[in-house]
Amino acid sequence: MSWRPEEASRRDGAEDSAAGVALEVLELLEVLWSQGETVSTAPLSSSQVRVLYVLEREGVVNLRTLAEKLDSMPSSVSRMCDRLQAVGFIDRGHNPCDRRELELRLSRRGAGYLRAFRSRREEVLRGLLGKMTPTEQAVLVRGLSGIRTAAGAGSPEETGAGVTESA
Repeated sequence: MSWRPEEASRRDGAEDSAAGVALEVLELLEVLWSQGETVSTAPLSSSQVRVLYVLEREGVVNLRTLAEKLDSMPSSVSRMCDRLQAVGFIDRGHNPCDRRELELRLSRRGAGYLRAFRSRREEVLRGLLGKMTPTEQAVLVRGLSGIRTAAGAGSPEETGAGVTESA
């Protein structure tokens, strides 16, 4: 997974090299995070963690909306939510306006899990960033901010998220 600048010049264009480098970095981070229990998603799958992210961001959602946001089948999302509720990471309740509709929200335990999960991942990122020069760090922040903006995620001030959480 090593990348050298001269490899970028052999690709078709700047966008291709940027995408290639970004993919390599993402794959490297996945490997680093999965190498130890301290930064893995255990005891949850990455799909279950995505559910927690959506619930954290959205507050309260119904199952259909959650399935749409995850681009998944409602039946699959329902089973994931069953498991997440069983371990205490989400709360389910009836909508006060429509008792037939279930509302899903992140529980205190789920919020605590996400805080600890992010903290462990941030520790790994800080170690990597500590090996970079201040100039390299500034360029990285600018690039990651551009990705966040292009994805429509807004600025850290708008989302309450830091750069390391988006990485």
